[in-house]
Amino acid sequence: MPKDIREIIKKHTEEQASLSANHRAIFEERLHEEVHQKAAKKSYRWLQIAATIVLMLSVGLGYFGLNPKDDVVAPSKEISLGSLSPELKSIESYYKNSINYEISQLDLNENNKEILDGYLTKIGELTNEYKSLTTELNTKGVNDAIINALIDNLQLRLQLLQRLKKQLKDLKKLNLKQHEIQQI
Repeated sequence: MPKDIREIIKKHTEEQASLSANHRAIFEERLHEEVHQKAAKKSYRWLQIAATIVLMLSVGLGYFGLNPKDDVVAPSKEISLGSLSPELKSIESYYKNSINYEISQLDLNENNKEILDGYLTKIGELTNEYKSLTTELNTKGVNDAIINALIDNLQLRLQLLQRLKKQLKDLKKLNLKQHEIQQI
């Protein structure tokens, strides 16, 4: 026996449930929490994944090389730390990749711009010194003192970046504590 839809609708409207008195306030509170929670969290996960991929590729290419014939070192005009021996090449690749990774992890904002500029200026000076040491290696020939100076330069740049990262972390904690104090 077919039922008339009008009868079904009348019965349905009569059975409506009533909302609580503070339903609107509860809804607004939950909405407010959800909106502010999402706005506070900015996900940079994709940037970390991209940096990791770049790091892995650069390590892989540095270790295995693009060309299988790279195992035989062809005589070239310029000598670099990596062209002297496979061990030195792996050391140089490790430090350069670590330096690039640390630089990619830096968070630049108005609060830390001065500190960052100071460190990056010093790292730029060390990079120029590294280039001049490489030129000296080419002009004076292979020398243990120059090789040690090149490795020390790479280590110093990496240490500076790690120190910078720690100072930025401490500055961020200090800013958060000051912000909390101001809100109280």
